[in-house]
Amino acid sequence: MFDMDARRVIEALRSGIPSRAVGQYFSEARPQIMKEISGRLEQVSETGKSDGMVISGKYGEGKTHLLNTVFNMAHSANMVVSYLSLSKETPLDKLYLTYQKIVNNTYLPGRVQPGFMQVFDKMSSGSPVVSDLLVYAAKELETDKLYYLLRAYLSTEDQEEKFLLQSDLEGDFIANGALKKIYKRIFNQTAKYSVPFSKTKHCMDYMAFMSRLFTRLGYGGWVILIDETELIGRFSKKARLNAYRNMGRFLLPDGELNSVFTMFAITASYGEDVIEGKHEYENLAAIYPEEQEPMKSVLNLLVKAPQLAPLTKDEIRQVLERVQEFHGRAYGWNPQVSTDRLLKATQSGGYLLRTKIRAAIEFLDQLYQYGEAGDTRIGQLGRENFDEDVPDLAEVLGE
Repeated sequence: MFDMDARRVIEALRSGIPSRAVGQYFSEARPQIMKEISGRLEQVSETGKSDGMVISGKYGEGKTHLLNTVFNMAHSANMVVSYLSLSKETPLDKLYLTYQKIVNNTYLPGRVQPGFMQVFDKMSSGSPVVSDLLVYAAKELETDKLYYLLRAYLSTEDQEEKFLLQSDLEGDFIANGALKKIYKRIFNQTAKYSVPFSKTKHCMDYMAFMSRLFTRLGYGGWVILIDETELIGRFSKKARLNAYRNMGRFLLPDGELNSVFTMFAITASYGEDVIEGKHEYENLAAIYPEEQEPMKSVLNLLVKAPQLAPLTKDEIRQVLERVQEFHGRAYGWNPQVSTDRLLKATQSGGYLLRTKIRAAIEFLDQLYQYGEAGDTRIGQLGRENFDEDVPDLAEVLGE
């Protein structure tokens, strides 16, 4: 009898595309760093203080898999999780665009689809949670825009207004005048901002507000996982420095975020290719001679980021044993093959974990289909090549 969950895991492994399903079932590797991350998540949840870290690794050595494992770990701890990869549409130098991607890729515990607006629809204007959020938005943030927006959202019965206000909470910010007009219509009062809201200046208000919301709803905290951080290196000089500044808001929190743990994954070559190759410390001193923090501290963190070590032979054996188990469940058979033989069959797959896994699956496929399998070789299409898949940063990051 076929196990469809196992089939999905095997197909994800076969494709080489990391997934949360794989992260859920293949979490035994790298126990030391997983123990550290688990401790940090627990600390964030218990103390309410935010924290952040950077992990680095070579292409194909499991950075994305690790993030997916942390995703499942955080959900198991009743924490909200946001997962995104940096890209042209998610440039970290423009925090308001990053915020939009973060909230649109936010998963509440126990849910497989992103989204959080349903929690607003269940809140009443007089509830303790809403009262706390209104006081927080009015007194603790740089601007009090979210005070007026939350009151309006919970009070309007006009579906078009509700859609506009919801879009604002999700990062499609409406003009200050439009919100004031809606507020005036509902309450017959004028919304007077203590500080006029600007999305380029005050976007962290929204991050802080959401972190407060999640903790007040009883969740253990908010975990933000950001992959492909190395794409910052493709920005212009000043944009890169602005991105480092924004990273500092998460990696070096000063109390504005409630129970947020942020993890950035970056390629191991970033320090050499960008920080050294593009002379980032010199750039920082030239552009911001008197205001180098938090950018300098972030650069130091990137340079010293712990690198994922290649898996040990025992860890690889454990992973291959799991692959064999899932292959059997996926196709309803009992692979009669030793782990040593499976390990030998993966030797031609190169040193990367994902190619070893794909070699093992190909070997098991042959056994399942034909009853025998020779030496398994991953073809050129299956071999991971950093230069082909991710161009060398030193070549493409010219300004």
